[in-house]
Amino acid sequence: MSAPLPDGRPWPPPAPPARHPEHPAHPAYPAPAMLPTGPLTAPAGSPYAAQARNGTQRPLRELGATALLLVMGLVAMIGLLAAAALSANAFGIAGTDPAGEKIFSDPLADEALGLISLGLAIPAVLLVVRRIQRRPAGTISSVTGRLRLGWLGLCSVLALPALATQIGLLVWLLPPDGPEGAGDLFSPPAWPTLLLSLAVVWALVPFQAAAEEYLFRGWILQAFGAHLRRPWAGIAVGSLLFALAHGFGQWSGFALLCYSAAWYAWLTLRTGGLEAAIAHHMVNNLLAFTLEALADDIGSDGTAADAPWQALALDLVLTPLYCLCVVRLSERRSVRTLSS
Repeated sequence: MSAPLPDGRPWPPPAPPARHPEHPAHPAYPAPAMLPTGPLTAPAGSPYAAQARNGTQRPLRELGATALLLVMGLVAMIGLLAAAALSANAFGIAGTDPAGEKIFSDPLADEALGLISLGLAIPAVLLVVRRIQRRPAGTISSVTGRLRLGWLGLCSVLALPALATQIGLLVWLLPPDGPEGAGDLFSPPAWPTLLLSLAVVWALVPFQAAAEEYLFRGWILQAFGAHLRRPWAGIAVGSLLFALAHGFGQWSGFALLCYSAAWYAWLTLRTGGLEAAIAHHMVNNLLAFTLEALADDIGSDGTAADAPWQALALDLVLTPLYCLCVVRLSERRSVRTLSS
């Protein structure tokens, strides 16, 4: 017998075990453990790089998801290019390039195809984030779980005069008749051709620039951030891959791409989202394609990897100036940098 209670009363008898409602002779079954089925978010107060740290991260999962992302992108791009090549041959508008690098005879159509194929990276990244990492797809856009369009627009307004000044200085510094010069800049094509070129590139370039940011700043930063507390490895790897993705050109172009990519990654971490980096990248590409349209040079083979040393010199000063101004503005406007 057990000892009585301090006041001398005996202990109450134990409660009888619960019985199954349909079989009273058997005890009730324990309630099954309910596993979460929806997307899982990182803990409140997590920075941008840690948005994939939701309890499901595994090193092999991130490696497999990266491989799957590359396969999906390649399959989608090859499928799009194959469909375009079949259409071009069917309608008699195929390119006549001996190397076979041009699918359409019209350089604007070929440029549009390239921009669309790059833009396909956005849905691929969002799908892998949601299905493989089991978190809300919007967490790769920002810590708020969505792309902050108002903040994106404000950063674009800030990037426009900065990049217009940078490109204007570059045009002034380059020799007019040099290989990277702007001798034909003020010899635009006929108005219908010019307006069509501007309409196409202004409609497609934002998606191309955003796709590169989602891949090289969003996915890579958060894939490393799922396991590492410091973001430097993600910044270094993402910047190097961003430069390599543009091909090999001049040393100055490669250095420019690595340098600007590192600042984009830093800016993404400091503002809690991709918007500021997308804005600068988008406005830069829009101005570059606009100059190509004015020079009737749409579809040229040059990329940022071919940038001369003058472009690198300007970028060394003006890109960090933009980033520091954006961070200062984000602090004044209390832009959220941690998840809620």
